[in-house]
Amino acid sequence: MTIGEAIRRIDDGVLMRCVFYMLLAASATFLVIDVREIATASAELPGFDPMHDDQPVLPPALTDGRPAAPPVEPASPSEVLRKAMTFDLKSGGVLMAEGTIDPGAAGRFAQEIEARGEYVKTVQLNSPGGSVDDAIAMSKLIREKKLQTRVASRGLCASSCPIAFSGGTERIAENDAVVGVHQVFNGSRERPTAEQAMSSAQSTTARVARHLEDMGIGSGLWLHALETPPDRLYYLSAKEMADFKLVTQPIRAVRTNG
Repeated sequence: MTIGEAIRRIDDGVLMRCVFYMLLAASATFLVIDVREIATASAELPGFDPMHDDQPVLPPALTDGRPAAPPVEPASPSEVLRKAMTFDLKSGGVLMAEGTIDPGAAGRFAQEIEARGEYVKTVQLNSPGGSVDDAIAMSKLIREKKLQTRVASRGLCASSCPIAFSGGTERIAENDAVVGVHQVFNGSRERPTAEQAMSSAQSTTARVARHLEDMGIGSGLWLHALETPPDRLYYLSAKEMADFKLVTQPIRAVRTNG
């Protein structure tokens, strides 16, 4: 019997199962390699931690080739943006939330709202981002209290800050507000295992996506974040903020005297 005759006698179903198992084995091999690369990348990627003096307080824009600068330079100096978030009640019921969303910021924000809640109408954010968990908690409280959120002209709301911003029942970004998103990342100095890296990334991504959906934000916003490495930012245009329903009013200019 020739080899060709032997092959023709093999049942088609058996042949298909053999091919399937071969492809499955190959896929598993590549998956293991990819997971190891994910773990290595999450431990070694420069990431974005604005509270460290040896890193830029604002990542460059995601562009082809050489990274570009932000579209507008934020008005606040780096030392203001690097500090842990502080809260200051201004006139007109505006609560200024300024600085990095450090772990614990949501707790301080809740205390501030409990103490001065009846006076607060608007939460004005000026932050390079930080803790995702705290940003989500702040956003939920803002929505619960039916507060407005705002980013002023040349104010900054980047990384996890748009998550907090999304909680506003009205969301306003003034002309030249700097708003950007990117991937969440493991800020720990410890090297994660492959399983930990994948589990953490998937869990956090799902929580953020679900929260933004609950807040009425278009899915395209988070897709841009997922496509942008954590040491870069995708800066949103006025049109994109409106299209993704991140803002509820058109981008408006600030009146100046003269």
